[in-house]
Amino acid sequence: MALAGAATLVGALTEPLIPALLQALLDKGFSAGAVPLWMVPAALLGLFGLRGLAGFVAQYALSYTAATGMVHMRRHMFERLQCAHMGLFRQHSASSLSNTLVYEVQTGSSMLVGAFLTLTRDSLTLLALLGYLFYLNWKLTLIVMVVFPALVAVMRILSKRLYRLTQSSQKATDALAYVVEENVLAHRLIRLHGAQAEQAQRFEGLSQSLRRLALKSTIASAAMTPLTQMLAAAALSAVIATALWQSGSSEVTVGSFVSFVTAMLMLIAPIKHLAEIAGPITRGVAALERGLALLSEDTEPAGGSHAPGRARGHLRLKGVEVRYGQSARPALSGIDLDIEPGEVVALVGPSGSGKTTLVNVLPRFVELSAGSVWLDGKPLAEWRTDALRAQFAMVSQDVIMLNDTLAANVALGSAMDGKRVLQALASANLSDLVERLPQGIDSVVGHNAADLSGGQRQRLAIARAIYKDAPILILDEATSALDNESERLVQDALTRLMAGRTTIVIAHRLSTIEHANRLVVLADGQILEQGSHTELLAAGGLYARLHRQPHTTPITTPAGNAPVAGQ
Repeated sequence: MALAGAATLVGALTEPLIPALLQALLDKGFSAGAVPLWMVPAALLGLFGLRGLAGFVAQYALSYTAATGMVHMRRHMFERLQCAHMGLFRQHSASSLSNTLVYEVQTGSSMLVGAFLTLTRDSLTLLALLGYLFYLNWKLTLIVMVVFPALVAVMRILSKRLYRLTQSSQKATDALAYVVEENVLAHRLIRLHGAQAEQAQRFEGLSQSLRRLALKSTIASAAMTPLTQMLAAAALSAVIATALWQSGSSEVTVGSFVSFVTAMLMLIAPIKHLAEIAGPITRGVAALERGLALLSEDTEPAGGSHAPGRARGHLRLKGVEVRYGQSARPALSGIDLDIEPGEVVALVGPSGSGKTTLVNVLPRFVELSAGSVWLDGKPLAEWRTDALRAQFAMVSQDVIMLNDTLAANVALGSAMDGKRVLQALASANLSDLVERLPQGIDSVVGHNAADLSGGQRQRLAIARAIYKDAPILILDEATSALDNESERLVQDALTRLMAGRTTIVIAHRLSTIEHANRLVVLADGQILEQGSHTELLAAGGLYARLHRQPHTTPITTPAGNAPVAGQ
């Protein structure tokens, strides 16, 4: 920054030398022998060479600084994203967050680099030329300076409007990106239902809205240049008229008048640039503000200092209540549950009964509104967050894979051990897959392992859980939507995975959890009943009703919930 400032100052100070050289030529240069012939081209070449070098150094130094700063800012933003409060991901779409982190910072940085260079260079040039004008003729210079208050007023009014339009454009861009994201993720659903025309119309509407905002921004930005030029033309007219009047009293020589007019005309370019700079600065600041807003987001609770290594897996919930936002109805209420080490507990109930919320409470993905949860006799708040989450492995219906190698996906977050990776894959019934892949465990699986079948992806998630070797296992509908053969392979892998671990199972197909040590039945965020499969059937409550219903028959909970299919 210091180098850029120094180079910019050198470049600005060379500006008044051009009209000064012109004055010397007009007043003395055309007299015989007054100026050596070689001196004029030498002076011009040296002057413009110095200006070019100063401009290059200033631009490179400033770009280097900005690029380095952008890397630092992106790093901090990504780190904040990694530890942000879970509410952030409910409030913002993935496309909005990625747009902020990748594109907004890039756009803001690029615009501000150019704007800062222009602001520094042209401000110093303006001051240098005004100083020279004062030196030549202070009376004429005062006429020029009358323009500046009007110029500032115009720039202020248009800049405020441009800032508001930029913020609106950012929101419209996010909305447009979200439509694209939704259509990419749901491309099968949209084609199956023939909704392409409807989605195209939705996209077109948002595109037109963004177009209108872009045109309004262009009007606000482009209006600055003609207004600035009109003000400059008015000042120039007044100066020429005054100079012609002064020439009658011999106060102005031809050389000084031409030099003054030249210096004044040279003022138009920096004034024009400074007038136009409001647009890039406004857009750049608005873009970087989104990045700064992300940096100011709350982080998830840091937790305590308890980090004992491997836990036994004893979980206890007492009076647990969870509310999302300002919701009047809690997602969980009055949950009391004691799960012994190595016990297999299945959570059963209609959709919306609180099963997923309950399991998300355990690794502190969801914070409690009331009550407490203990692991091995220690409240979760006293556990260090990373040590707490090291105790859990999860296999869910929605399998997420990174665009990395098979081995990297299995050993995610842990030290890589090829032998252990192969063992985990074998335990998950994936040895045949490894043999078919061209580079074995070093093969890249692609975007969310889309080329693998549903059963293979599910078993890959199980291999990841086996590799992590956590004492507590959460299975969230891990065998849902699989064919019989895939389900058999997955269930076989799950049986090996569950051995010796505290396991919490969420399943809609009741046949898959009949052999659990205990079934916990939830409805409306509360525990209605719990016991073994045989005990609950004999009790004749909600579980017995769920068990009697055909798989596709809608049911209604005793609290009057809306029917939910597939229970």
